Amino acid sequence: MRETFGEYIKRLRSEHGFTLTQLAAKLDLDSANLSKIENNKREFDEKRLTLLSKVFDLDIAKLRTEFFSDFIAKKIYENNCDEETLVLAEEKVAYLKSKNS
Repeated sequence: MRETFGEYIKRLRSEHGFTLTQLAAKLDLDSANLSKIENNKREFDEKRLTLLSKVFDLDIAKLRTEFFSDFIAKKIYENNCDEETLVLAEEKVAYLKSKNS
């Protein structure tokens, strides 16, 4: 995906014909906060992912992938990390999985 998670939510909202106020109510947010999320001025709360998946009938695993990939990309960008950061992160994930198996 070549959009931020906030832009993704905005696109879904538009495609489904929801106003900002309507979607905000379904997500138990006020419309000002949803607007900030859609415009990348505020982060989406991970705790609302399940609710978002239900509103738009999305696969929760795919939605979590979109959410966390955006989170990771922003952190790497904000901290001016190089591509080696992702390689090392993948190695650490593999290590954590093997350790907890």
